[in-house]
Amino acid sequence: MFKGGRIIASLVIVVGLLSLPFFYNIGKAGKGPVINLNTPAIQQLAVKECIESTEWMKANHMKLLKQWRDEAVRMGNTDYINNQGKSFKISLQTCLHCHYDPALNMSDQFCVSCHNYTAVKPNCWSCHTWPKEVAI
Repeated sequence: MFKGGRIIASLVIVVGLLSLPFFYNIGKAGKGPVINLNTPAIQQLAVKECIESTEWMKANHMKLLKQWRDEAVRMGNTDYINNQGKSFKISLQTCLHCHYDPALNMSDQFCVSCHNYTAVKPNCWSCHTWPKEVAI
């Protein structure tokens, strides 16, 4: 192969340079979002349970919100029945009833802090509003 050694050396250098950011950040995971699950509404609950289990909500909350959107807006169904047979009103206000803390500023609220951390910009707030105590 003509100048094969130079080509291979160049490829090794290019791959090394392209992988440098990955090696530089090994072991330097960013600090996660501050999630306050001890809001005044949650403190007043006798049984601390969400619409579904915590593990399920962490993995599937966006699927649930999309399902709620389809059922409420497109099919007119405004009731959600969870795995235990308990009924909830399909609305973001159902979530904010417990996961909103009036003592926190907007960027530290439950969903905003996670979405900022993951750089996700949901369009929920183009139609839905925060509780009346907060002005956006």
